[in-house]
Amino acid sequence: MAEHATATVPTKIAVLGPIPRDHITTYRGQVLNKYGCALYTAIALSALVGDQGTVVPIVNVSEQDEGPILEILSKYPNLDLTGIRAVGDRGDVVRLKFVDQNNRLERQTGFMAPITPADVEFALDADAFVCVPITDYEVSQSTLEYIRANSDGVILLDGHGPTTAINHGGKRERRLWIDIQEWLPSLDILKMNLEEAGCSWLPGPGDDREPGDPIPVSDLTDFARGVLSGGLKALCVTLDEEGCVAFTLDHDGELIETVVPRLPIDRVIDTTGCGDSFAAGMAFGYLLDGDIVTACRYGNAIGAQRASATKLDGYSDRETTAAQIQAAFGA
Repeated sequence: MAEHATATVPTKIAVLGPIPRDHITTYRGQVLNKYGCALYTAIALSALVGDQGTVVPIVNVSEQDEGPILEILSKYPNLDLTGIRAVGDRGDVVRLKFVDQNNRLERQTGFMAPITPADVEFALDADAFVCVPITDYEVSQSTLEYIRANSDGVILLDGHGPTTAINHGGKRERRLWIDIQEWLPSLDILKMNLEEAGCSWLPGPGDDREPGDPIPVSDLTDFARGVLSGGLKALCVTLDEEGCVAFTLDHDGELIETVVPRLPIDRVIDTTGCGDSFAAGMAFGYLLDGDIVTACRYGNAIGAQRASATKLDGYSDRETTAAQIQAAFGA
């Protein structure tokens, strides 16, 4: 299996998550119908990896959506589509209504069959597993445990899945990730926003914060220490327009905190899929040199590319993205 600490060119990256059929009303009132989530992650990684590797989306879809999804992804020759399957004729269908650039109301009417250990068996030699679930059941703790036990691949999880549940009527709502400590030994990198971190950092004695409220920025260091002590290699918390903040521990167990500014863009066109794109860039950047700051810079760059584009071909290749990062950060 691949060794990751010194990897310079990822050769195989797996993407786990749904490709929902989304009905989107943007904050500008525009109505869009398109596929999302892991579709963005896979195509962003396709652009970054180029002809030097393979991207393997592992997604369960409905029979209705299988053909259109395969047609979209077949345009990218470095995507291995073996893992896209119509399992039980079940796939995600989601209605999204943005109230501003970053916040939206969500209702889910179709439900993907969960990704099981059997679904990932063929891809255990991947350099990384980029997990971008949108709901708590899609990529389970047991599946991540199986990957950890049988693969050397870096495991990145987007915290959106474990902190989102579906209630009666299909309304998607925040949920408390009470058992987060049980997940941490199976993860290398955890990526989340302030709201998701708030669902994972329960109030202690004397704390008047309601469970599930966005975590105060002042509490991030304590939260980071807690999750990093559970076996996590790196935590990244996105800060919307402020970029993101990365946390790791040094060899002496001391916390290292680094704020990584966002990449400026001329105009925000569509923020749908920005988080999924960020995860793609983050995983790719981390595989380059095992550094979380590099990972966050690539995450910010790919997220910015997505926000400033309307089409799936708006992602840049590795060389162009590296130049974009050099211009923004000088490194």
